[in-house]
Amino acid sequence: MSVFALGLNHHTAPLDIRGRFAFAPEQLTPALQALRHQLLRAVPEAAILSTCNRTELYVAAGQGRAAEIVRPTIEWLATQGGISGSQLVDHTYVLENKDAARHAFRVASGLDSMVLGEPQILGQMKQAVRGADEAGTLGTTLHQLFQRSFSVAKEVRTSTEIGAHSISMAAATVRLAAQLFEDLRETQVLFVGAGEMIELVATHFAAREPKAMAVANRTLERGEKLASRFGAQALRLADLTTRLHEFDIVVSCTASTLPIIGLGAVERALKARRRRPMFMVDLAVPRDIEPEVSRLDDIYLYTVDDLTEVVKTAGEKRQAAVEQAEAIIDAGVQSFAHWLDQRASVPLIQALNRQADDWRAAEIARARKLLAKGNDLDTVLEALSRGLTQKMLHGALAELHASEGEQRHQTAEVLSRLFLRTTSRNPADESGGR
Repeated sequence: MSVFALGLNHHTAPLDIRGRFAFAPEQLTPALQALRHQLLRAVPEAAILSTCNRTELYVAAGQGRAAEIVRPTIEWLATQGGISGSQLVDHTYVLENKDAARHAFRVASGLDSMVLGEPQILGQMKQAVRGADEAGTLGTTLHQLFQRSFSVAKEVRTSTEIGAHSISMAAATVRLAAQLFEDLRETQVLFVGAGEMIELVATHFAAREPKAMAVANRTLERGEKLASRFGAQALRLADLTTRLHEFDIVVSCTASTLPIIGLGAVERALKARRRRPMFMVDLAVPRDIEPEVSRLDDIYLYTVDDLTEVVKTAGEKRQAAVEQAEAIIDAGVQSFAHWLDQRASVPLIQALNRQADDWRAAEIARARKLLAKGNDLDTVLEALSRGLTQKMLHGALAELHASEGEQRHQTAEVLSRLFLRTTSRNPADESGGR
């Protein structure tokens, strides 16, 4: 089997392009089923990883099938985003086998994230595995790839300080807000959404003890559950536009496919606030807040891409941690490549076992007939062993006789290794047991 990683990320595509290809968790399974159906089962194994930084397809298929898999898969993905395949190619990368494994391991370890060492990606990769499992596209090869990714990531996090020298998106959001507002304890903060990222951001803000916090979510019950953890108020998403002016800080991260905070709503909120500034962070992909909002005076709007520079860190310790992590990843890649090579021999091993079973069955049937005719047991056993030996050697000897020159020499060496192996003997046997 060969493994491919096809996708686009924050290195290759801008936010608005990435937003076109974002898959919500509930979309992963039907999307994978549609992919496999469209490619007429040419892709037996597939998984989709979709985060604010990337959308990637991991595919496993028979060796030598890159041409019939890569281009159709890119065309399928382009259709999902409503653009042409030629447009998408400009923003995508295609990696195979070792390169695909290395990429997966780096992603899992947080080395390919905007935030070096960020841990959220592991949960997102596990969601990708669950989606593939439910779709019936998680085969042995991808299962191994992802399980080894998790194992490598665990070793990176426990053996290096990769996560100790970075600032999370949540911490970066609070840091930026503190630059705008003199005292965060005098601010009112609104969180839109109730997912993992919002929970992290809320945790960081709660530590700064703002005057008030609120959670607006499409499902009120889920919003109330998160709000209760932080002593915050829960709002209905439908009430968002009428209450927006109450908040100094707005952080949004939902799975909506369309913006939920529009330009008009923000303009009305600013008017009601008498032009007091608002700090807004849109962590969603696709966007939750219309990009035109950033043009308004007294609005400080940041997206996930805008936070890149904030979360970058430098220094010798960070570089040393990265080098350690890369060494761990290299070892993981070599191990996975060895496993892939072994898997390539499985069909041959199965065929050899079937052939040997057929030979054994034929010789046993022949021996039983001889016994039924009254032949001596020793004679029957001699015939059985000779028959098995002849069948086993026939193909090898035929190859040797048919070859010439250098090929004959190479065939002879192979047959010697296969059939003339010597076993170590006990010195006591050679000395007659003395």
